[in-house]
Amino acid sequence: MASFTVFPVTPSPLCSSKNGMNSPSQAALIKCMRSSHLVQKENKMRVSCMASIPADDRVPDMGKRELMNLLLLGAISLPSAGMLLPYAAFFVPPGAGGAGGGIVAKDALGNDILADVWIKNHGPGDRTLAQGLKGDPTYLVVENDRTLATYGINAVCTHLGCVVPWNTAENKFICPCHGSQYNNQGRVVRGPAPLSLALAHADVDVDSGKVVFVPWVETDFRTGEAPWWA
Repeated sequence: MASFTVFPVTPSPLCSSKNGMNSPSQAALIKCMRSSHLVQKENKMRVSCMASIPADDRVPDMGKRELMNLLLLGAISLPSAGMLLPYAAFFVPPGAGGAGGGIVAKDALGNDILADVWIKNHGPGDRTLAQGLKGDPTYLVVENDRTLATYGINAVCTHLGCVVPWNTAENKFICPCHGSQYNNQGRVVRGPAPLSLALAHADVDVDSGKVVFVPWVETDFRTGEAPWWA
């Protein structure tokens, strides 16, 4: 008959309540498993929250974006246009209001010139500068019979562009820059200026009584030639 030998069984350290559960390695393993479980649970909650938000709420509607852009553009354009219009109008010379597209003559202070007031304050033979076509200084001429001449004389010298003053004693215009001389109607009588001073019509508006400068395109009555400035 066979015989058997019985050996004592030693408990495993992992199953022992004293040596297994209280060992540092076993505690670290359990702590790691718990942490991993918590992280997985948190990630699932985040994914669930993100999935619960509709895609249309996360991406702005294209129509709304275009509307907001138009509103923003309008808010910027209106004030800008309000500032630019007066600025642009500053460079547009004022019209004469029915005097053939001429320019109302202005005095040294920028006021419109009234013909009767001008004649009252300026004696016979007077030649005083006013603001004329294109802003050029232009002489208004008072005739000896105390009427306003029908022409104005541009004061810009035809030599190098100096403003030519009226010399009452010499009864002529004499340029202080290079000595050019013009008679009392602005016709050149001495160089180096090659041409006479330009002319402009000096009309009187019948409604307002204002003096109006109009471009002179006819023959120059002083020389009988076509106007070089036209």
